[in-house]
Amino acid sequence: MSLRLRLTIIYSALTGGILLLLGVVTTTLISISLISQTDEMLAQTVNKIVANMYVDPRGGPTVFLPQLNPAENVYVQIWDTQGKLVSASPGLGSFKEPLDPVGLQAGKTIYRDVYISQGHLRTLSMTVVLGGHPFVVIQAATSLSLLDATLRNLVNILVGMTLFATLLAALASWFGVGQALAPLKTVTAAALQITRADDLSRRIPYRGQDNDEVGQLIYAFNETLERLEKLFLSQQRFLADVSHELRTPLTVIKGNADLMRRMKSLDEESLTSIKDEADRLTRLVGDLLLLTQAESGKLPLDFKPVELDTLLLDVSKEMHVLARERVQLKVTEIDQIQVNGDRDRLKQVLLNLVSNAIKYTPQGGEVFLSLSKVGGQARLIVRDSGPGIPAEDLPHIFERFYRAEKSRTRSESGGFGLGLSIANWIITHHGGRIEVNSQEGKGTTFCIWLPLFSVQ
Repeated sequence: MSLRLRLTIIYSALTGGILLLLGVVTTTLISISLISQTDEMLAQTVNKIVANMYVDPRGGPTVFLPQLNPAENVYVQIWDTQGKLVSASPGLGSFKEPLDPVGLQAGKTIYRDVYISQGHLRTLSMTVVLGGHPFVVIQAATSLSLLDATLRNLVNILVGMTLFATLLAALASWFGVGQALAPLKTVTAAALQITRADDLSRRIPYRGQDNDEVGQLIYAFNETLERLEKLFLSQQRFLADVSHELRTPLTVIKGNADLMRRMKSLDEESLTSIKDEADRLTRLVGDLLLLTQAESGKLPLDFKPVELDTLLLDVSKEMHVLARERVQLKVTEIDQIQVNGDRDRLKQVLLNLVSNAIKYTPQGGEVFLSLSKVGGQARLIVRDSGPGIPAEDLPHIFERFYRAEKSRTRSESGGFGLGLSIANWIITHHGGRIEVNSQEGKGTTFCIWLPLFSVQ
């Protein structure tokens, strides 16, 4: 069942239900009002009879029936305490049975609906008491056939109007809902075309109001398409980069292996080259696995208090081996700072940044490290005097496999374009951030911000 049909049925059923409820309430109120008027007429008739009643010297009741209005169609009976009919209105003819047998025995004033040969009657039975004892029972009744006919006609009219209004509401709902859901057909058609054509660059046009539900849906759908397109392109670029990175060392390994096969002897230089390229492949696969775990949320972080100054000194000591005499590695400022984090992962970030700074700094250049407190955060700076990064490359350096090839050429011991992506993920999940500032010809500065450790 389509959404349009379901909504039409719901709206029609709601309209019919409301009209039916109103019809029941209206019929009930009218019935109560007419019955109340009928009871008042019967009470007035009985009161007239009581006003004309007296006791004769022998103790028997003497009753003068008032002149009854024929239009009111009222019947009257007067019964004594022995159940003998004392008097009756002429309209009853030969009918000698009580108008209301139950009311005759009730001993109190009572209104009831009864069904006898005379038809459907509304009766009033009143016991007249004189001297503290029941004297007579007066029963007055009127036919409810006209009221019943009126209520039947009213019910028929209300049912007919309800059915007509429900049908009208169904038609209006069908066309109205169809008009409102028409843009959704456009969304569906566009989605199917995008699926069949694999064209994520398409967007769904909408000429209605942007702030209504359909407009918001189409806006969200277009935003989703845009994100999917970016992810798809990023995936394509990622696969291409991975293929390129794998092809280079594999080509070197294959070439050296073929060379040794032709030479039919082991060549030390070829074996060294094979080992270096195998190490590159190992690092690449390791970085890929690490990044995959990070992005899937399966990379655990062991948070403990970390002495950041001690960690920085350890990294500086290890990196002096890499710098040798080619680059001067200096620690310009260091404070005693403690943060809450994973020591191994934070060390991985520092090793990556410092090794990159040393690698891309020309011989005779300098790399500066500093650690200080700024407000409630720790600020760790890695600054080099290398060639810098072009401004157009800065927004992309944390993307996977991205390289600023114009200024930072790849060295054989270099990374595979994943180090900064992993570093950014680690720092972000420590509640911090990495900032980069660079000018061509003046070097590059990486600034890491981390929240200070606080005892809860």
